[in-house]
Amino acid sequence: MTATAAEIFVVTSTGSGHLFPCTELCRRLISSGDFKTTLLLPSNLLSSLPSSFLHHPLLTIAQISPSDKPPMHESDPVQQQMGRDLEAHLSIRAADARPLCAIVDFQMAWTKHIFWKFNVPVISFFTFGASAAAMEWGAWKSEAGKIVSGEVRTIPGLPEDMCITFADLKRRPAGPQPADEPAQGRRGPPKPGDRPPWVPLIEGSIGLMFNTCRDIEGPFIDYIADQLNTPVWAVGPLLPEEYWKPSDSSVIDRQIRPPKHRSDYSLDEIIQWLDLKPRGSVLYVAFGSEVGPTAEEYPQLAGALEDSTRPFILVIQPGSGYLPHHGMDAKIGERGLIIKGWAPQLLILSHPSTGGFLSHCGWNSTVEAIGRGVPILAWPIRGDQIYNAKLVVKHLKVGYMALDGEHGSVLAMKEALVEGIEKLMSDTEARKRVAALRTKFDCGFPPTSESALDSFKNFIISQKENHFIKMV
Repeated sequence: MTATAAEIFVVTSTGSGHLFPCTELCRRLISSGDFKTTLLLPSNLLSSLPSSFLHHPLLTIAQISPSDKPPMHESDPVQQQMGRDLEAHLSIRAADARPLCAIVDFQMAWTKHIFWKFNVPVISFFTFGASAAAMEWGAWKSEAGKIVSGEVRTIPGLPEDMCITFADLKRRPAGPQPADEPAQGRRGPPKPGDRPPWVPLIEGSIGLMFNTCRDIEGPFIDYIADQLNTPVWAVGPLLPEEYWKPSDSSVIDRQIRPPKHRSDYSLDEIIQWLDLKPRGSVLYVAFGSEVGPTAEEYPQLAGALEDSTRPFILVIQPGSGYLPHHGMDAKIGERGLIIKGWAPQLLILSHPSTGGFLSHCGWNSTVEAIGRGVPILAWPIRGDQIYNAKLVVKHLKVGYMALDGEHGSVLAMKEALVEGIEKLMSDTEARKRVAALRTKFDCGFPPTSESALDSFKNFIISQKENHFIKMV
């Protein structure tokens, strides 16, 4: 550590889609030795961090009260205790030197006021991509929420292929979720007239940081910077260092992302199964840990995989309540592998036998697939996933929608899914386009993102002696 190393706080929200990017951001910030970082997280998330991360000499872990979901209200006792814990950490720092800044996951925006009490400027961090934020902002400003079925509306300043359609705004059930989950967690895009829910959460920030890169989302990054008139840094994708190895090598998830749940298959068994399949032949089907098909939709998905001729891996989430029927294993034989519980997603996506990914289009899953050259069959369920899918299908043209948004009854889903699987797995042009995108990452972490990190470092150091100005 250099004698002049300054401290940066990184504040993460709950969920792997927030925790993993925040930990990788810490790694990137301390890589030069010019900064030390303090990762602020609920204490119940500590077990999700790999030991190699915890023992870095430039990293400090600051634990606050445990929470299973982001606290939403000032009156929330959990938030109040978290706030007291954060103030205690900052009081200790103030006795030495105040942190240079705090990079705050916007879902933890309530912490801004505590940092400001200690004169610490705040950068708002989006763990998802710039296209989703740009589309939500543009849809709000252009009143796209008022469009009707059959209408198309282009957003000035954004690519024409990302024009808003009625299907983009349509809601659908979000599958198995806790009954006490905040309503905003179940939403689709904002309703007509609504401003994006993140807008008030970033107010007062002196800049914005996105978990993306210019190679994937250049026009959307520029749009956000222009519309909000603030510095914007694209510093991702914030994926493990092992991910950036040569594209023909596998990534062993368990070493870098401790699993939350058990799996009924060992790592060796999954690798052996994949090794026996032809190159690019396997469809990987997974929905992450927080959303998924409904109880009525899961059987239609399973039926589509049965009727398809393609080899597949299906990951069934813990708590989904779905179990394959007794005859499914006999019907699919060695063609399918059904994993109940945790699956090594990075390893599966990096294996040469994997040729497609049926995904909910969570941002981490989306960039993990693109970076490994795997086309996507998109089944978005909520929030940013809807615009992530649009980016994949309409702008990057490296996949298809699994369902058209107006497919009718649940019983019609199976036929649509079978058709979508076949289109994805047989489309050589989509495969070529995603392979071309993958080459952007062949030399490791994107150079444009390295430059953005350097720009951020220079910016925040220049603010050190000045009183920070809140973004209006």
